[in-house]
Amino acid sequence: MGKFMKEKQMDTMEKTAMRVSKVSIIVNLLLSVGKLAAGLIASSGAMISDAIHSASDVFSTIIVMIGIRMSGKAADREHPYGHERMECVAAILLSVVLAITGFEIGLSGVNKITAGNYDELSVPGTLALVAAIVSIAVKEWMYWYTRMYAKKIKSSALMADAWHHRSDSLSSIGAFIGIFGARMGFPVMDPIASVVICLFILKAAYDIFKDAIDKMLDTACEPELEKELRDFVLEQEGVKGVDLLRTRTFGSRIYVDVDISADGNMTLNEAHGIAESVHDAIEGRFEQVKHIMVHVNPA
Repeated sequence: MGKFMKEKQMDTMEKTAMRVSKVSIIVNLLLSVGKLAAGLIASSGAMISDAIHSASDVFSTIIVMIGIRMSGKAADREHPYGHERMECVAAILLSVVLAITGFEIGLSGVNKITAGNYDELSVPGTLALVAAIVSIAVKEWMYWYTRMYAKKIKSSALMADAWHHRSDSLSSIGAFIGIFGARMGFPVMDPIASVVICLFILKAAYDIFKDAIDKMLDTACEPELEKELRDFVLEQEGVKGVDLLRTRTFGSRIYVDVDISADGNMTLNEAHGIAESVHDAIEGRFEQVKHIMVHVNPA
């Protein structure tokens, strides 16, 4: 696959990510406004907390869009290996925003629980329950929708946004349980739900942060992918063995170094031809591979 095809592929990936992100922003804006209104009208602290969580999704998706746009920039003199790690930076920023949101929601719930004035807590109305059910359905759909495209274009930032949707879905489940418990005569269940929501959000923030850091530290690819690469190289004409195979993640892309063995009696031109053939075959088969270095040893 030539340079032009790679650039066209990157452009398609970026357009896909932008389209998914725009859908996410529109849905979250409508959902956060609806949940906030329901929380205020039905006097539900858990639903108001859930609305804040949905509103934070709008900001986080904007961070994702900026990160993906910057990661798609072509290599330049200052950044000869490209800008793919900007996706990781976006994911880290997203995890921080998520953690702060979760902490504030949890702190609010703890303060209400420790205050001990449970009889003074208002009982949420039915509207809050309806809003929670709608939120669970919509956010779960957004999770699968975003996850599908994140896996398709292999975007860590978009996958982080998908998990943000899933954390919102889980928080809505917590809100539903809390609101339902409060309506059944246990008002303290509403702030308890806020604390549970906080834990889900913090867990999602940690997972996103860890994944982004791993990708920034040149972590090797999964053993399954390395085995697939090794087997594929061995299938190429002229390759008698794979002496060494190393991979490292670079944002959402992969760098590969491979030492192959070939007939030692070949001319330099023939050995170079095999190396080029292996290079082009890997680049054509594995879309996430950005750069391959092929070294030829005599068998």
